[in-house]
Order: sequence, then C-alpha cells, then structure tokens
Amino acid sequence: MDRTDVQSMELVKRQERFASFHGLPVGVMPGENLFVPEEDNSLYFTYSGSANVLEVKDLHYQVNLGAQIPWYEKLAEFKMPWEWNKGNETSTIRNLNVRVTSGQMLAVIGNTGCGRTSLLDIITCKDEGGKIRSGEILINGTLINKHLVKKCVAHVRQDDQLLPHLTVRETFSFISKLRLPKSYSEEQRKKRVEEVIAELRLRPCANTKVGNEFTRGVSGGERRRVSIGVQLLWNPGILILDEPTSGLDSFTAHNLVITLSRLARGNRLVILSIHQPRSDIFQLFDIVLLLSSGTTIYSGTAKDMVQYFSSIGYPCPRYSNPADFYVDLTSIDKRTKEQEAECLERTRFLAQTFWDKVKDSKDFLWKVSSEENKDSAASETCVNSPIKSSEKVILMDAREADQLPQGFHQFSVLIRRHISNDLRDLTTLLIHGFEALLMSLLIGFLYYGQGGNQLSIQDTIALLFMKGSLTPFAVVLDVVAKCHSERAMLFHELQDGLYSVPSYFFAKVIGELPEHFVFVVFYGVPIYWLANLNPEPVNFLLNLSLLFLMVYSSRAMALWMSALLPTMQMSSFLSNALFTASYLTGGFIISLGNLWTVPYWISFVSFLRWGFEGLMQVQFTDLSYSLSLNNFTITVPGKLIIKNMEMDTYPLYLCYLVLIGIIAGFLVLYFISLKFIKQKSSQDW
Repeated sequence: MDRTDVQSMELVKRQERFASFHGLPVGVMPGENLFVPEEDNSLYFTYSGSANVLEVKDLHYQVNLGAQIPWYEKLAEFKMPWEWNKGNETSTIRNLNVRVTSGQMLAVIGNTGCGRTSLLDIITCKDEGGKIRSGEILINGTLINKHLVKKCVAHVRQDDQLLPHLTVRETFSFISKLRLPKSYSEEQRKKRVEEVIAELRLRPCANTKVGNEFTRGVSGGERRRVSIGVQLLWNPGILILDEPTSGLDSFTAHNLVITLSRLARGNRLVILSIHQPRSDIFQLFDIVLLLSSGTTIYSGTAKDMVQYFSSIGYPCPRYSNPADFYVDLTSIDKRTKEQEAECLERTRFLAQTFWDKVKDSKDFLWKVSSEENKDSAASETCVNSPIKSSEKVILMDAREADQLPQGFHQFSVLIRRHISNDLRDLTTLLIHGFEALLMSLLIGFLYYGQGGNQLSIQDTIALLFMKGSLTPFAVVLDVVAKCHSERAMLFHELQDGLYSVPSYFFAKVIGELPEHFVFVVFYGVPIYWLANLNPEPVNFLLNLSLLFLMVYSSRAMALWMSALLPTMQMSSFLSNALFTASYLTGGFIISLGNLWTVPYWISFVSFLRWGFEGLMQVQFTDLSYSLSLNNFTITVPGKLIIKNMEMDTYPLYLCYLVLIGIIAGFLVLYFISLKFIKQKSSQDW
C-alpha cells in the first residue's frame, strides 16, 4: 500500500468519526476538505518504559482565595498578617474521578473557572493555597508526591519561558546537557536533540532565534513546540500541558494538537487543558473531561459525547461544534441572579445524571452499548492505531533519568548559555555601551575646557564624587529590569530541578563580569583623560579599579533586590532607596563628621563613601595644588586636602577591602534570596 492510499484511508476514518458526532451518515460531511490529513504520521521516538496509569479518585479540592492574593497587595487591607488567609475557602473540584493510560490523550475542557488548571496543578504537585479534602491521585498505583512527579511527569506551562536570543537547536542543546544523564556522550546528546527537532517538525526553524514579544524569532506555534521539546528531551512517560493552544491561531493550534496526538501514540500519557477547541481539534482527543464549577459533566470518548448528551435530552445542533455547544451549555451566566441560579441548577442536574450513569464502572467513563461500540470501533483506530512496521521508531531507556549532571557541569553549561544569550542581544549591548560612552563624554567635555591646566580643588572633588555616583544609578535600573524579565523562567527551571541554586548563582555572577568590565572601561577611561586627572599610570589603574568596585556594588545590590522582592516596581523602589542612602552618606553632600548617629553608622556600609574616599586618596596623595590669594600663591599639599575632607581616616587598601566586603555581603544576600524565596514573576502570584 503506497503513501497516498494510507493518507486517503486516514481521511475517510476522520470523516467517519466527525459524522458520528452529529448522527450523519458516513460520507455526508458539512463541508469538503474540512480535515486535512497529516502529512507525516511517523514516530521518531517513543517511550519504552512500562505503560503508565493515572487515576484520580473521589477528589475534593478546596482553595483559600485569600492565599491566592500576593502579600504585597494584602498590605492595603490593613489586617494583621495572621488574619490574611482566614475564611474565603471555596471548592474548585468536587467528587472528580478519571482514569487515563499510556497511549491516550485526555483533554480537560470547560468554561473559565471550571477547575482545569487547578486539576493539572494538583497532579503535578504545584498547587498552592489549596488543600485536598478527600480523595487521592495515583500514578501506577502509587500516591503522587513531588519526587515521583519529577521522575515521570513533564509539565508544559501556558506561557513560553525561553531565552529569546538562542536558536531552537541551541536551546535544546543546552537543556540536553542539563537534563540528560551524565553517562550520555556528546554524540548521544546531539542525536537526541535532532530526534526531538524532527519529531516536533522544527527542522525548518532549527537555526532561527526563539524570540519573544520584543525580539523577532520563530512563530507562536513553533515557540510552543519548542517549550514542549524542552520537556520531551528527557523522554517522560506522562506529558501534561496547560492551555497549549492559548494565543495560537486555529490552524497552528490544530497542527500542535496533531503533534500531541502523535506523542500519545508513542506510549505516552498526554493530558492537556483547553478552553473551547474547534471541531477538527476536538475529534483528535481520545478522552474528554468536561468540567463546570469543579464538577464532572462528562467523561468519555470524544466521539461519544454528542450521543451521551442526546440521550439525556441535550442534542447538539447539526453542523455545530460539540465542544463549543456543551461548554456553553455548562457555563454559569452571572449577569443576573435568576440566570445564575438557572445555570447552577442545570449544572447540578447534569453532574448528578452523569454520576448516576458511571458510578458503578471501573474507569468512570461513559460508554455506548456494546453493539454501537462495535460499529464505531473502526473510526477510533485512527487516533491511537498500532505502530506500523514501516514507521521509524527509536526506543529510549525509561530508567536512564536518575544520574543527572551536577555541580561544576551545571555551572559550565549555565555560564555558556548565559554568555551566548547575552552576546546575541546586540541591541541591548550597544545601548548599554552607548549609554556609558555618552555619559563619559558629557562629563569629560564639561571639564575639558581647562585644557592642560590642573583642575581646581573644588572641581576635582566634585568630579570624583559625580564620577562614582552617576552611573551606578543607571546600572541599578538595568539590572532590576533584566532580572525580572528572567524571573519566571528561573522559577520554572528551578521547580523542574533543571539545575541547583548554587550553579545558577555562580553562572549569573561570573557570566555578567565581562559586560560589566567593558561598561566600566567605556565609562571611566574617557572621563579620566579628558578631565586631566592624575596622569600617573598607577593612579589611573587604581582609579579604574575603584570605579569597577563601586559600580559592581550597585549591581550586586540590584541583584539582591531583584531576588528579594516579587515585582520590578518594588525592587526598583527599594534599590533606589538604598542607593540614595549610600549617596547622601558618601561624604560629599555633608561632611562625615557632621552626620548624626544613624546616618553616620549607615556611612560605614555606603559603597559610595568608601569609593569616594579611595578616589580622593588616589588623586590627591602625590599632588600639590596652587591657590592664588591676592598677589600671593599658596601651595597646598594633596594630603592636606584629604585631611580637611576627613578622607584620611582609613588607609587606601582598606577602602578596597571594605568595597569587596560590601559586594560579598550583597551577593550572599542575593544567594540566600534565591535559595529561600520562590522566584515567581508577578503574574505567577
């Protein structure tokens, strides 16, 4: 049988299934070419482990609505912290029973707030603010726990969290080095990457940037398949997806679900939540779970859904999409109290009717009678038909995922990924470089008018303080914005166990040093020579190193604030507050000796104070300045200037040591925040 005959048979089977939805005779279709046969139905690799069975039994789940509100929003309620989570409990899932096995694709559908996402979060042990009141969830007869889920379940979130400046192949390559067992050779990793690219039909865009809303890259559907591929690389037996078609056009969504159907054929258990799938997507599902207000309205095969509802008095109008019609039927209309009461009563009736029909069955699925089931069996085979001998199949060992790379290997992969992504972001690099150079030239040319003459004492002191305090403020804003843009991806990758906090911490800190060094050079060098500061090479290097430490102190502080606080606005506000405190106690705005007790002690941890004191000593120690007083010229030693400014209390080397200590302190606080504070983005709270 040639390829054309196989495709023709596939199309006929799909038409028969669609006809069965609406009671149409076989061959009678509402329109021609409604379903396009899949061009390539082969499997590039399949899951070789034993079949998985996921069971949800009598699940009753309650959510505390107060716990869903971020703590920073609760501050406006003027309640004591121990009163924040009291009351406001509601049941999001009631008496839920479902059973899915490998080779099947379960679609959870329903209106907004029906409990789709809550169910997936419970299965993946990522639910927060809720409690299972009764029931249990089993995988292969074992009660779920985080270790079991991490070992066999892959969770694809609704939002794509990927580095935008890496190509598709590079994204998979870095993940394979983190997620595949350390026993894998480089060739085996490359082979797995190419297999995933082929399976997800990503070969045409394999060398294209992933992109995001700000960077041009692959299409939305391709980016969603990349997110699936990131999880597919380690070959999980259970794949769970939250709204995978959200934000995609209907054609792209259809192709994506076809891909998921093919993955289910590879001995995988696939569960996805979806709002209202169009008809050609709906007919691809093996099992449909229709929820409304947390209760089960229907659970059974997609092809039998219309027949079930027709049997209880709710037939689907001809040529209508069953998913649209029955989701609308079970939605709660809250425009008026009368309509809401009517909808709730109908929902209770439908839920009770379904429970009465399936409560004695083992899998809690509604099934048609045996005779009718015999007639429709042929059309069902098109979704999960057995693998043909002509199809290319690559088997993967299901017991290979225990010995994952750790420690230095994770660090080396993360730092390469970090540097690669940053170097590709040429726009941001050029903007930061231009910003540093422009600020340097503006300040330098302001003092350039003195020519070869030495600057006055007052001008030199002002220049040294402004040089050390102007650019750190811009660095704070840039670092906070960048960290919060990566925060959601960091949260999900840490949650998935892709790498450890220490590995990420050192890769982040060390990976940003080259960019920081270039920034300081672009900023510090032009100012130094344009303003005709101390011309000795040693003094120049000492000045540049102090500037490096001052700017890096602000960067370390911004890193800490970004990890400590959940929103970019809060991080920016507190970072600016700390920077302002450091600025005011730096010894230039007001003499250190005139500070009262609190700001005086704050000055000891002010990186601008120690940087300014060091710059003063580097500039003035070996120089003398001439002052004209009427007809007299007085020579003022530089050390006298330092003493008058109260900047000679501590030796120069101590300024360096204290700055290094302040940086180390901020980095330790940054590490602690990463370790013990969940790095959720503001949209995940």
